[in-house]
This record gives sequence, structure tokens and C-alpha cells, in this order.
Amino acid sequence: GKLDCLVFIRLKSQTANCPRKEEAKQTVEQSPAMLSLSSKTLSPFPSWSLPEPQPKPLSSSNYHRFSPSSNTVSHFSGLQTERGLQFEVGNSFFRHESFTGRDLGVLAAALYKRSKPELRVLDAMCGCGVRSLRYLAEAEADFVLANDGNDENRGLILLNLSQIPRFSGDNKRWAVTHFDANRIMTDCYLQRDFFDFIDVDSFGSDSTFLRSAFNALKLDGLVYVTSTDGYSAGGHRPHNSLASYGAYIRPMPYANEIGLRMLIGGAVREAAVMGYCVTPLFSYYSYHGPVFRVLLRMDRGKLTDIRHYGFISYCHKCGNSLAYSWDELGKIGCPCSEPKSPRSLVVSGPLWTGPLHQASYLTDMLNLAKEWGWIGEGVGLDLEKLLKQMIEESNPDLPFGYTKLDEVASRAKVNSPPLRNMISALQKEGYAASRSHIEPNAIKTNSPMTTCVSIMRELQDQ
Repeated sequence: GKLDCLVFIRLKSQTANCPRKEEAKQTVEQSPAMLSLSSKTLSPFPSWSLPEPQPKPLSSSNYHRFSPSSNTVSHFSGLQTERGLQFEVGNSFFRHESFTGRDLGVLAAALYKRSKPELRVLDAMCGCGVRSLRYLAEAEADFVLANDGNDENRGLILLNLSQIPRFSGDNKRWAVTHFDANRIMTDCYLQRDFFDFIDVDSFGSDSTFLRSAFNALKLDGLVYVTSTDGYSAGGHRPHNSLASYGAYIRPMPYANEIGLRMLIGGAVREAAVMGYCVTPLFSYYSYHGPVFRVLLRMDRGKLTDIRHYGFISYCHKCGNSLAYSWDELGKIGCPCSEPKSPRSLVVSGPLWTGPLHQASYLTDMLNLAKEWGWIGEGVGLDLEKLLKQMIEESNPDLPFGYTKLDEVASRAKVNSPPLRNMISALQKEGYAASRSHIEPNAIKTNSPMTTCVSIMRELQDQ
């Protein structure tokens, strides 16, 4: 058909321009991983609807015998429990500290399930399968496609997911595949097999998954994206952040929030290229890794309002930050700047400068967590504290960034007061102020640095 011809022409043109034509031609002809755009590939029946091959046995050191119908998990060496669910991690990459991020994803998926007729989840990098298991058991997903590029984890994933019946009547509840994440999401797009919720728990700053995820996502669907590139967020790899997210990042004192805004900004740019608009529902930072996770809702629309996609400046001399739109690029400066200290001002961008969270959505998550017994009556204090702090951060009067009390104390030449005292004093003066879930000893406020210094000195004298 036409697609076969187009692919043939494309491959032929690539080999014709290659200095090693014979080797390139042989690679194209023999590569088993080549995605063939034939009528079979574009059929309405996804490849994972066919019978799956038997799992490869794991090494004898941690695997004795695999039985897909058994719930026994004692054959593996890494038994874990999360929210009452038992699973094995084997030799897969697993962080217990990431359970809060998994909690947030499950709550979001469950809220989607309550408002829509069905919930289909694609776990693009499932690891041992714990997220897929939780989406099935807790969010009650109708179908989960658990994909991991490492086929050596197949027996482990099947074992963990076998706790959930594979079929509900004639409908399959879950399936396991082993492809590159971009390939599986592209295949879903080509098959027109779209998902409601896509979880991409990637490593580093590989943003190539963004466009593939948007392609495979339903309109009004949710995508849960990840970055673990703390060096780029800290401004130490500006050329890397520019290549990955289209943002040139300079060192700033609120680097971990910059990491979230850099990730959102990259997603906004990729979605706009495809004719979509995305909105962050919550943004979560965790120090281990570090890990930056953002839940985005995607819908059709052009990026007509660019108020929240621009540039951020920070002045090392006075400590103030400002946001600039694209039409203000020639006006970037700071009132305190002097010709003798032109390097006091640094600028990063373009990135997301708008709200990190949607307060109403977080409130629904908080209420659902209470309903499930995850928080309340002395349990789940960390999760409750996190969600409430994120709701406070959603105040539209609060700007981007945060201010560390140590920096204010250094400028005021006094000892730092308790955080709650500083927030209360700022609010009494009419400023918006809250804690930051990103930095424990920092505040978010629309007060200028000079006012923060004055208030801290007054607190010291009391």
C-alpha cells in the first residue's frame, strides 16, 4: 500500500546517502526490530491481544519455577509490600522511596475512573510491575498494558500481575510487552489504540517520550511524566536542558522548582507542535534521585496564551526574581543592577512560569485519600502534609520560586526564626505566603526580599 511505499522510499533514501551503502542496506533488511508499517501493523487488533509467548526463566539464584496462576511470591528474594499489596522486585530497578509518587499516580487514575466510562492505562516503563499492579488493584483500571524494555523482567512482571485475574469475562485486564517505550507508544498511535492514562517513569532528561506519549493519549487524558536530571535543573548543564526541553537553564537558588518548570515547559512546547495544549494538575519533587514528576491533562488547542511560558530572572545582588514574557525580552533587567556588576542578573528559559498545581484537583485527591483510609486518624501524615502544602502552593497570588530562610537570615545578619512565625508575619503585612513542599526550610511569597529582611529583623528583636 501507500504506507509501504513511503517507508521503502524513506529507507532507500537513507541508504543512498550513507557512505557504507551495502552495510546500511543489510541492516535495514535484516534488523528484527524494524517497525513495518504494513496493513497487518495497522490492523485494528493490537499485537498484545494475541497469545503471549511464555516468559523466559530467570536465573536459578532467585527463581525456581514460574507458575502464572500462582500467587506465591516466595521464590524471589525481594518481597515488598505497598498499601497492602505484596510484590517481588527481583533484580529490577526499584526505589521504595518512590512510593509517594506512586500514591499520587494511583489517586489521579482513580479520580479519572470515577469521571469517565473506562480507564485504560499504559505503563510505558513498568520495571517490576508494581505501578501496573496498583493501577489494576486500587484504581480499578479496566485494562493495563505493562511494558518494559528489559525482557528478562518478564517472569517477574507476570508473577506480580498474576494476583489480578487476566480476564474479566471476555475482556483482557492486563498484558505485558517488551519494547522500547517510544516504539510501544508509537505502535499504539498507529493502531489507533489510545489510552486514558500514560505513566512514563523515565530516567535522566530523555524528553523524546513526550511526543510519543501525547500521540498515544486520548483527548482529555492524563500523562504522568518524569525527569531525574538534577544537574540540568541546577543550571550545570545548560546545553543539555536546551537540547532536551528547549530551555537554557542558569544556576538559581530554587533549582528544584526550576526542574519541575523545565519539564512542564518542555511538555507545553511538544504539545503545541502537535496542536495540543497541556495543563499541569500537580507537580511533585522528591529529593531522592532527585525525581521530578508532573501530571498533565492534554486536550486539543493551540498555544494562544503564552503568559505562563516565558523567562525567569534572578538577581544575586538584591535576591529578587521576575518573570518576562516573549515581548519583554529586550527589557530584562533589575532596578538594582549597576554597570559595575553586570553579572548579578541571570536569566533562564523559556519554561513554565504559571501554577504548578490545580487546587481543586488536589482537594479531590486529598478527599479520596481520606475515603480510602490512607490519611486521617493518625495515619498517612506525610501524604496528608504533602497534599495540603501543594494546595497552599496553588494560591494564584504566589509567584514562581521559593526563598530559603537561610538566605534571608544571611542578608539580615540574624538567626532564622521558626518558619511558621515568618509566614504569619508576612501574612499580617498583607502578603501571600506558604510553605514549599520542595524545600523544607523555604517559603513561597510575593513579598520582595527587602521586606522579608525587614520582617526577619523585627522578629529577631521580639
